[in-house]
Amino acid sequence: MSERKVLNKYYPPDFDPSKIPRMKLAKNRQYTVRLMAPFNMRCKTCGEYIYKGKKFNARKEDVEGSDYLGIRIYRFYIKCTRCLQEISFKTDPQNTDYEIEAGATRNFMALKLAEEQAKREEDEKNEEEASNPMKLLEKRTQQSKQELEVLESLEDLKDLKSRQQTIDYDQMLQQYDTQADRERTLKEQEELDEQEVQSIFGKKNNIINGKVIEEKIVVLPDEPPLKKSKTTEFSDKPIDKEKKSGFSWSTPGTSQLSLPKKKFLIGVITKSTKKEEEEEKKQTPTSSGLSLLGEYTDSESDG
Repeated sequence: MSERKVLNKYYPPDFDPSKIPRMKLAKNRQYTVRLMAPFNMRCKTCGEYIYKGKKFNARKEDVEGSDYLGIRIYRFYIKCTRCLQEISFKTDPQNTDYEIEAGATRNFMALKLAEEQAKREEDEKNEEEASNPMKLLEKRTQQSKQELEVLESLEDLKDLKSRQQTIDYDQMLQQYDTQADRERTLKEQEELDEQEVQSIFGKKNNIINGKVIEEKIVVLPDEPPLKKSKTTEFSDKPIDKEKKSGFSWSTPGTSQLSLPKKKFLIGVITKSTKKEEEEEKKQTPTSSGLSLLGEYTDSESDG
């Protein structure tokens, strides 16, 4: 299947390009090209504004007898969109820009005008220095003064850098912050904290088998301190009857009133059996309690 658009042509073996007839064209022939307006412009005839980027079908030609460093300069012709006045401009390779020639004026050229003015001032200054030796001498002295200032600042920076290199910050820290000093300060801080706690709470800490036991000491101002009571030992052995104690109290002017003994101790409670209760009944006389009560009544009547 053949190609739709054939790019390669067939040339026969007896083809001679010199036999092809050539058309005689003008030396400065114009070509029609499509371009956009390179800058904002205003028509001189009707005052129509043509903005940058507007598309035109322009005529293009070479500018005869002028080039810049072997670069060709081209001229373009466009027509105003309102009055069809012809406007012409050409390329400016020296300033990488375009230059308008006829038919319109260029707008918003502030940057270009400022650059041109700065260039003119620089050229005038250079000409004045070349013609006036005093100006040249003044410029040289100013340059030498600036060079001296730069050298002084550079020397100051070098001195500062050398000073910083000689200082060893790690060594300084080790000198003033040793491990022994840190441990001593920590120990002193712990002692101070412990003293503050004891002064506030009044507690005394005892360490037994690695455990801290806190005891709070309370002293009553008006009462004497209580005597420590003996601890009672719990055992499974039966308690002797002789060791059992009972309650007894005495009143002024009367004999002591004895009550029957009860089977209990401080912190220990024992259960009595039937046999022990019977033996106790036999041993304790029945009339002892009544006689004591009679004596108690007689003493009251006497008084």
